[in-house]
Amino acid sequence: MKRCDKQIDAGRRWFLSGAGVAAAGAAAIAISPGARADTPAPATVYPANRLGNLADIKVGSPFQVNYPDADSPGVLLKLGEKVAGGVGPDGDIVGFTTMCPHKGFPLSFNAEDKTLNCPGHYSVFDCENGGQQVWGHATQNLPQYALSVDSKGDIYANGVDELIYGRLSNVLKG
Repeated sequence: MKRCDKQIDAGRRWFLSGAGVAAAGAAAIAISPGARADTPAPATVYPANRLGNLADIKVGSPFQVNYPDADSPGVLLKLGEKVAGGVGPDGDIVGFTTMCPHKGFPLSFNAEDKTLNCPGHYSVFDCENGGQQVWGHATQNLPQYALSVDSKGDIYANGVDELIYGRLSNVLKG
């Protein structure tokens, strides 16, 4: 039987060898001369913004905020029980973005379950467990604010632990 010379034989070995060459080329381009592979990337510097005061926050009542800028709606929540990442005298105040990480729908707080819920595709985020997704289409947990409280009771956001929906970076430059 005569074999056709115009047929392309793209078998697994050919594909894998091509993929290996491509990966090696990409790695060579990514490492610039003088750069060290063990040097950590610079940490993102977030603006420290005052979001409110301890007197503003009531148990079960969301306090609307914006962080890290005016285009990023969020919420401070006093959950009534000490939680990981919580601040304040009772360790029960947390803050989250209120844009669903799946498609950016505005989230609403359910005080009974202590969750933030998306009306678009029904993602549910547990506020007592760092915004962990417990249901829905989202592929990441809800971005939580790193909070601190000063001696006057003012609450400051100092960073965000996940990427806010629709952004390549949580901090705008300029």
